[in-house]
Amino acid sequence: MDAQQRESDGVTQTLEQLVQAIKAEAHRLRFELVGISPVSDPPHEQLFADWLQEGYGGEMAYMARTEQARRHPDTWLPWARSVVSVAVNYYTAFPRKTHHTGVPRGWISRYAWGDDYHTILESRLHALLGWIRNTVGEEVEGKVYVDTGPVLEREFAVRAGIGWIGKNTLLISPKHGSYFFLGELFLSLELPADQPIRNRCGSCDLCLKACPTDAFVGPYRLDARRCISYLTIELKGSIPTEMRPLIGDHVFGCDICQEVCPYNVNIGTSKEPAFQPREGLHAPELIPLLALDDEPFRSRFKGSPIKRPKRRGLLRNVAVALGNLGSEESVPALATVLSDPEPLVRSHAAWALGRIGTTEARAALDEARACETDPDVQTEIVQALIACALSP
Repeated sequence: MDAQQRESDGVTQTLEQLVQAIKAEAHRLRFELVGISPVSDPPHEQLFADWLQEGYGGEMAYMARTEQARRHPDTWLPWARSVVSVAVNYYTAFPRKTHHTGVPRGWISRYAWGDDYHTILESRLHALLGWIRNTVGEEVEGKVYVDTGPVLEREFAVRAGIGWIGKNTLLISPKHGSYFFLGELFLSLELPADQPIRNRCGSCDLCLKACPTDAFVGPYRLDARRCISYLTIELKGSIPTEMRPLIGDHVFGCDICQEVCPYNVNIGTSKEPAFQPREGLHAPELIPLLALDDEPFRSRFKGSPIKRPKRRGLLRNVAVALGNLGSEESVPALATVLSDPEPLVRSHAAWALGRIGTTEARAALDEARACETDPDVQTEIVQALIACALSP
């Protein structure tokens, strides 16, 4: 072996030791899964482009605006050579509750029960970057992302061996399931990469069959416009009338395609206190949510993912859920929000009253029709009155 070969082997051994040290520090910072991949075009970047072209991204215009950056990360991070992908488990073993307990309740996706994950993961990734600079040198460049930049996170996580993308389009780990948050640390260091693991979905299609809105146009192919998470979180305007009955009692996100996944059976629960359910967020009572004004909404959901759709979006979703539950006890609260400042809230409250169809619901709609000035809300009220007339 010549001197050059010995030097090369020594550098490789040193880099592998550094990788192991980085992973050990990441685990110390309470990241359950850690993997490393190179910075290059994601392997399925053309599929992402096709997905956008088909219109499956709905109104998520930021996806289209950042398409090229997501497909070609070297165009905006030319110095980056490696990506450290991390994952944190957020699963807490609380079951669904239903309105059959006598109180109409809704469902909030598990990821939103606790504190906003962005802040928590970003803080830990910055700590990891600081450790790397202290270990290697301050000249190391680094950039942290947690679901906030033009990054195809699952693609990097797959290349880093954290898991595979399942038929429900979520990243799945064979040992940890899919209930985890992802984050990335881009580095100027060229580090040895981990090996991807094979896709283990096999012939299973439970997630595809369980979706109540038929949002999957095929395995690994999601039409966001039909996804309950999109409809209750990302969609800013009116929920299409034909989709409302399919949403059920969901008021923020869904989880169904995760709940039926075999890889989410007997997984460990999160050790992170910040991800435990805040009071009233696990299967929340719905009627009190209709009474939230702007300031109480901001106060209650400060530091929570639930603030994303804003007050009007959440109350829109609550109204739809109450209509689907046929909650007669919610009629007075729904009647009250027929005079809400937000037309979006008024229109969906009208729809819910039409679904409930009681004499009291019709009376509230008749009264609202007499003073409503917004044409879209007027249309919703008229359609709701017709629904009342047709109800048994």
